[in-house]
Amino acid sequence: MTPYEPEQIDRIVVLDFGSQTCHLIGRRIRERGVYVEIVPGETDPAEWFSETVKGIILSGSPASVHDADAPYPSNAIYSLGVPILGICYGLQFTTHTHGGVVAQSSSREYGPAPVSIHDRHPVLEGIGSRFLSWMSHGDAIRQLPAGGSEIASTVHGVPAVISIPSLAFVGLQFHPEVTHTQNGALILDNFATRVCGARRQWSVQDYRKQLESEVRERVGDDNVLLLISGGVDSSVVAALLLNALPAEQIHLMYIDTGLMRKGESAEIGTALKALGAQNLYLIDAADDFLTDLAGVADPEEKRRIIGDMFVSVQDREVKKRFPGRYLLAQGTLYTDLVESGHGVGRHGARIKGHHNVASPLVQAKREAGLVLEPLAALYKDEVRQLGSALGLPVTVVGRHPFPGPGLAVRILGAVTRERCDILREADAIYIQALRDAGLYDEIWQAFAVLLPIQSVGVAGDSRAYGDVIALRAVVSRDGMTADVYDFKPDVLRGIAAAITNRIPEVGRVVYDVSGKPPATIEWE
Repeated sequence: MTPYEPEQIDRIVVLDFGSQTCHLIGRRIRERGVYVEIVPGETDPAEWFSETVKGIILSGSPASVHDADAPYPSNAIYSLGVPILGICYGLQFTTHTHGGVVAQSSSREYGPAPVSIHDRHPVLEGIGSRFLSWMSHGDAIRQLPAGGSEIASTVHGVPAVISIPSLAFVGLQFHPEVTHTQNGALILDNFATRVCGARRQWSVQDYRKQLESEVRERVGDDNVLLLISGGVDSSVVAALLLNALPAEQIHLMYIDTGLMRKGESAEIGTALKALGAQNLYLIDAADDFLTDLAGVADPEEKRRIIGDMFVSVQDREVKKRFPGRYLLAQGTLYTDLVESGHGVGRHGARIKGHHNVASPLVQAKREAGLVLEPLAALYKDEVRQLGSALGLPVTVVGRHPFPGPGLAVRILGAVTRERCDILREADAIYIQALRDAGLYDEIWQAFAVLLPIQSVGVAGDSRAYGDVIALRAVVSRDGMTADVYDFKPDVLRGIAAAITNRIPEVGRVVYDVSGKPPATIEWE
């Protein structure tokens, strides 16, 4: 995230050491109206510190403080005169470098852990004497630094909250940024507003103004090409561009990959015209994508092929329409960057590739400075808020997320036209059933998956083998963590019956009850 210009507002700086949930820290505090800037953890403070910085947060990390290449922030942060909050690795790093002892824990804590509060601290204001936290650590504090005090501990006796007054430091062993920690957002808000005294000066409306200004400055007189899928992210980028730039500079290209949902291509064409776009190209490239995907089962190879084909088709089609330099706009979100190992720090772990992040061709354009990603600091719900502020209808901003590679990563195993048709129909039946039951808006994301197996069943009086469809439905605030949606059994039974009755190739339907973590929302 970039700081506001030219406004001078209070901010909290998060130093990112590669935690998968680092950006959630900023997300939770931004929800409360306090502006947050996230920077690589080892960046020299001279590059980001100013009088507007009211506090610093040290994020978690997949590294241990004992690793040879463990990320180390500048020691100067402890003499900047502002409060510091350390989360997990941030707590352990501060303890380790200031005379305390951090060692591998005999009982690794991962998941829910009750915490008991022994002493009061402003960061825990409004929290009861006991709460449920979310832990994810292998190391633990064995000895506090000189002058440090234990504020709270877990049931295993592990220090959960410590204070080092001489450093204006408070540390949390758990992760307040994830929704599984009770009152975690309140704890972060307490740090930002009570401990640091930061004012609530941030809003999506203000961020919209900043984004439009940045887009105008970045684009100048260049043409901008947006590969639009019709989903929430690319639709919001289209609306943002059309608000910020003259319509003649904006070229919207929808590439039908043959991997879209039922009826989606026709709906997208209608929706894009309603946005007021002057330059709209609808490209049927299904044969290109399905030919290159033939026989490919590995999910990362699918993503690579689709990413490369997207750019190849785009290059081919753009050359037909206008020559010269252009910028490639994408609806990339921060979750895409984080899961692909492209967060702001260099220590982020890679969970999976995203075609708009990991593709070598997209990377080459990014390195050439020709990629425009105005939503890359936002999470899905913030994108929806921005879309509403830009005037997009609720039918667009409220749509469930859909992966860039489309049905290719919801068809486990080889992708064929026939398997796409089966999954398209099953997914359409499922989603329509949710709308009919009034459940669609209660669910963050719902979709069907075609499994690479067949299961025995009965068709009429005969034994038969049919395909297996898995249904997925989760509730989430930001996509970084998610819980399974708790359907009533009769709803699931009705959906399963509709799918097996209307699609003869499908013989069995199952429901995925995995949360995130340990699973991801998508299957591939």
